[in-house]
Amino acid sequence: MTSPNPGSDRDPLEEFIKRLQESGFDPQAAGNQGLPNMGIPLDPAMLSGIMGQINAMMQGTSSEGGINWDSAKQQARQILVAQGDPSVSSQQAAAVKDAATLADLWLDAVTEFERPNFSTEAWSKSEWIENSFDTWKEVTGPVAQSLAQAMNDTMTSQLPQELSGMLGGGNIFAGMGGMLFSMQMAQALSSLATEVVSSTDLGIPLASGRSALLPGGIAAFSEGLEIPPQEVMLYLAIREAALVRLHKHNPWLREDILALIQRFSRGIHVDIERMQAQAADLDFDPANPEAIMEALGGDVFTPQHTDDQKLALDRLETLLALIEGWVSLVTEEASSNLPMAPQLAESMARRRASGGPAEHTFAQLLGLELRPRKMREALAFWRHYDQAHGAEARDALWKGPETLPSGEDLDDPEGFASRRALITASDDEFDAALEKLLAGGYEEKPE
Repeated sequence: MTSPNPGSDRDPLEEFIKRLQESGFDPQAAGNQGLPNMGIPLDPAMLSGIMGQINAMMQGTSSEGGINWDSAKQQARQILVAQGDPSVSSQQAAAVKDAATLADLWLDAVTEFERPNFSTEAWSKSEWIENSFDTWKEVTGPVAQSLAQAMNDTMTSQLPQELSGMLGGGNIFAGMGGMLFSMQMAQALSSLATEVVSSTDLGIPLASGRSALLPGGIAAFSEGLEIPPQEVMLYLAIREAALVRLHKHNPWLREDILALIQRFSRGIHVDIERMQAQAADLDFDPANPEAIMEALGGDVFTPQHTDDQKLALDRLETLLALIEGWVSLVTEEASSNLPMAPQLAESMARRRASGGPAEHTFAQLLGLELRPRKMREALAFWRHYDQAHGAEARDALWKGPETLPSGEDLDDPEGFASRRALITASDDEFDAALEKLLAGGYEEKPE
């Protein structure tokens, strides 16, 4: 952190007090009277503590939008280590390998998508944090920067002009906003790491080009199910392998989902009025910046969504529902030899319907409240299309976003086929249909 007076070799505290005195304010004389409307005592000893803590907080802050991403990742891993995150044992790794091998054999018979050219790994919770972090950084960046700017605007608005200038125009508080987001991100990801069972558990591969199962998360998922652990492992391995195949053969899908999340994120606005109200009511103690950040954290996003955000959210929910429906159907077909597969499928459906780990994390980090809408409709759609047209035609719908059904199509799977036939008709077929229409060959149906 630089001193309040760039280019000066003076100690930051000395410079701070000097500028106070030059402005006509004597910190010694002020004693416990503090700054107007702030209740901040400004004796030199306290000021030294303030500057020391702020310097410590800001130490090592990344230049990427004022967000210390490395700090967020390390904090998340430290939380997991403190809770207990043992390394994956050789026995667990072998179990993952065996389950993944069998899952691929069974999937070969039910989907047109071929196996990827990489194997399934076994990860600890910390390894999931490490390997998925770049994706989280990518999708949360816009919100992190908005929060840092909002913290800057909010806190400087509560300071007397003289003090705001002495603190570098509020840059310290922008850094505090970045630290606030780092803390929230560390908490959210460490919590999510205890729940996820695979690298694609959220519907997208968070570590592109890799696949993994988390034995610790699978053990947590298995609790209370009264199903043999190896059967649970195999069922989840099938889901993981199906998702990996889907994304491997349709790379546009992951790109679209991340782009939609970023599009939604860019429209996020931090509720500055709410933060200002909290700051005004806050027992402001700059010697305890962690308490300030905790008080100004929580639900800081404006609840209103823009029209563009609503469009992005609708498309995102539909894509995730289609992914979940397709994976559920393919897993059902591939796991027909598993005695407890129906119970496992129902457990997974309940997990999604109650708002799984993805929904909670997106809400906390992005203000993005993904609801599990139309997941059952999506499963019904894929089942109907599979029975009517076969697996090859079913999987061919993933060719691009223009060939997939819309949210409205999920409510009318039978009508989708006829609508799609018109869209994909050849030029001759289209011309014939148009000629027939112009000649009055289509009678309007009576209402």
